[in-house]
Amino acid sequence: MIIAENKFPKEQGEVGPGGVRVKQRRILLVDDEIAVLLTLKAVLEISGFDVDTAASAKEGKSKILKREYDMIITDMRMESDASGIEVIKAARTAKYHPAVALLTAFPLSDEDSDAAGADKMLIKPMQTRILLQKIEKLLVTHQAKLSQAPASVASAVQSAPVTAKTAKKAVKKAVVKTVVKKAAVKKVTAKKVAAKKAPAEKAKR
Repeated sequence: MIIAENKFPKEQGEVGPGGVRVKQRRILLVDDEIAVLLTLKAVLEISGFDVDTAASAKEGKSKILKREYDMIITDMRMESDASGIEVIKAARTAKYHPAVALLTAFPLSDEDSDAAGADKMLIKPMQTRILLQKIEKLLVTHQAKLSQAPASVASAVQSAPVTAKTAKKAVKKAVVKTVVKKAAVKKVTAKKVAAKKAPAEKAKR
């Protein structure tokens, strides 16, 4: 678990076995859709997380500088198509190295997700149980990486900068794939409907 420095607000946490105070894991949600923010915040808080929210990339970047988070979950398309990349870049340069998840309605390939700089991609909408499982798994694996090789993690962050151009390319590619997939589904559906109508039309003749 990440230990906050003195310049950050003190952790409240919960009292665990033996009266030992356990640090409550903190997550920052960044999304310009208020309904999404409030829903995710409620779900995560019920599950025991300390949750902050930001309704823009600008607000998200500001909060990343002011507090320490175990995980940053950000939407991609907010003020611009690549606003999420600004949040990811801010998270990657934070000294406390939070886990980063990209929240998007457009599925990205693993390659494009890596290009965007995120550790994990979360597709919305997603079932609550699955969402919590993915978040928990990412927190565990990310903490393990930090514990094993914190120096190499910091080095990797600095040597692999994420650019808005790369992010836009990845998002555009994902959007095109989604549109093509939907078009293909419509085409197949139309063929099935036509095939069902054909026998009925022949019978009428």
